[in-house]
Formats: sequence, structure tokens, C-alpha cells
Amino acid sequence: MIPATLPPPAPTEPPHDARLRDAAVRLEAGFLKEMLSAAGLGRAPSGLDGGAGEEQFSSFLLDEQALRLAQAGGIGLAESLFESLKARDAR
Repeated sequence: MIPATLPPPAPTEPPHDARLRDAAVRLEAGFLKEMLSAAGLGRAPSGLDGGAGEEQFSSFLLDEQALRLAQAGGIGLAESLFESLKARDAR
């Protein structure tokens, strides 16, 4: 689950656009989390035993890393989604 820690929207952006952008960033963050997980980013190196909670807490780390990546521009997916959603609403 992607945490709700997004920064406030830019003051010049209408509230509806801010909600669309937030949704697009969260979708990109979800995608990036899956990609990071598939790349093995959340797994501990062999030989280290973090205990029973290691897997749970590593997923929190992946959530935050993916969200920060998406907020910083990520792979451009969020901006593309935002523009598509905005154009759809303009019709």
C-alpha cells in the first residue's frame, strides 16, 4: 500500500487537477514498487537474518522508495497519465 505522504499541491493547480495528479503519482508509485520488488530490492542479502518482521518492513521501505521516485518524476508515467486524465475530463 502506498502511504498518504504526498506533498501539498502547487498553489496554482486547481483542486481537481491536484487530485488527478495525486492519483497518477500513486499509480506510478505502485508500478515502480512492483518493478523494484521484481528486481530484488526488498530482499535481504543472503546470510543476514532480519527475523520474522523483515519481509513486512521491507515492503514499507519499498512503498516509500517507490513513492519518492514517482514524486521526483519517476519514469514519466505519472505525467503521461495525468495529461491523459486531464484531457479526458476536458471533453
